[in-house]
Amino acid sequence: MILICGLGPAGLDRVPAAVRERLLDPGFAVVLRTGQHPAAAELAGLRPAETCDDLYEQAADFDEVYRGIAARVLGRAGAGPVAYAVPGSAVVGERAVALIREAAAAAGIPVEVAPGESFLDLALDRAGVDPLERGLQVLDGRSLPDPLLLHLPTVIAQVDTAVVLYEVRDALLRLLPPETAVTRLADLGGPGEQVEHLALTDLGAGHAGLRVSLFLDPIPPGWPGLVQINARLRRECPWDRRQTHHSLARHLIEEAYETVAALEALPAEAPAGEPDYPGYVEAEEELGDLLLQVVFHANLAAEAGAFGVEEVAEGIRQKLVRRHPHVFGDVEAATAEAVLANWEQLKRAEKGRESLLDGVPEVLPALSRAHELQSRAATVGFDWPSLDGVVAKVHEELGEVLAEGARRADEIGDLLFAVVNLARHLEVDPEQALRRAAARFERRFKTMEKVGSLSGLSLEEMDRRWEAAKAAEADPGGSA
Repeated sequence: MILICGLGPAGLDRVPAAVRERLLDPGFAVVLRTGQHPAAAELAGLRPAETCDDLYEQAADFDEVYRGIAARVLGRAGAGPVAYAVPGSAVVGERAVALIREAAAAAGIPVEVAPGESFLDLALDRAGVDPLERGLQVLDGRSLPDPLLLHLPTVIAQVDTAVVLYEVRDALLRLLPPETAVTRLADLGGPGEQVEHLALTDLGAGHAGLRVSLFLDPIPPGWPGLVQINARLRRECPWDRRQTHHSLARHLIEEAYETVAALEALPAEAPAGEPDYPGYVEAEEELGDLLLQVVFHANLAAEAGAFGVEEVAEGIRQKLVRRHPHVFGDVEAATAEAVLANWEQLKRAEKGRESLLDGVPEVLPALSRAHELQSRAATVGFDWPSLDGVVAKVHEELGEVLAEGARRADEIGDLLFAVVNLARHLEVDPEQALRRAAARFERRFKTMEKVGSLSGLSLEEMDRRWEAAKAAEADPGGSA
């Protein structure tokens, strides 16, 4: 049989007497996950025991270590009863234990587990936290989750090296103020126990250790904090209390456009190439403003009993899974075009739409709406097969605009629609391209005005200023 037992957080005196007796029984071979633990060192001094420290030294990663431990314990079990002893609790943070249990079950070897005292029991006592009162999360310092949510009292365990400590500290500093209170817990339950209260920014290499954990309970930052702050403002701020979905709608549109402007200011190849850090600072702020609008509307909907922000997030998560069967299912989609075509078909089926073009919002800017209508039609092959046909169509529509007796408004519309098609075939966003053209015109015209008043100038004189403004923009360091 295999006996798996936890050695607790400190010496053998904290291990239950019945478990100690079995560990000392010469009928059991003893395998220790590590000898670098007070109870393990004591046990190895009282009887023959094999450690797995050599596996940590030889293996390329922790997964290889855990597989090696499981293989070693199963191998010893083939010769007779074996006790596998681990620091702390056998059911907290012990991946090798799960592997041993799976392999033993497959081999028909009985397994008994004596969990032992976890470091968490002592950590909660020292921190004065009742996990049933406000919740608790326990994280592995070697593998922090992404996103890192700190909305509950948090224990970060296995902060065993300086590298891990610095990675943990830096991850926390991305979300929390430097002065955030952190409790360092080391060697709990033993004679060298340390409970130290520090500012987050004061954590250094000397604070790491084999039996070191960190405890913190900050004001929730990030996503949970945003949701909570918005809900509080809704209760306590006169302006926020007055808002409705309709009154906020224009703010949503404004923030969307400001976000688009910040993103378009980034290099065209971003995120590839050299990072534009000032640009990303602006984009981060604008994305935050836009995110606030989403959270605000979700909180208003929650007041009405309709849905909350987590349901919004879960809804879009499910939609992404449904509409990416080539990732989450067995559908083949080797190109981006195939992905888009499949997306539109799934969307049409989900929405019960009769036409492929149903659901394109009429409130979209005209260029964007034309682009979307054309893109959807193209997913079923209704498109020019080559650029030559698109260019010919643009010339045709221009001729109709200039033809005598033409209905100019309609013909201009057809010409613009054809130009949108040209932009689409050239993989250029027409709305974005026109905004940039308008911005260039605005910059250059203002440059012309800086030279002097335009009033009274001939068209030729104004054209010379325009060309000078273009040249100065192309060569900002020159004399033009």
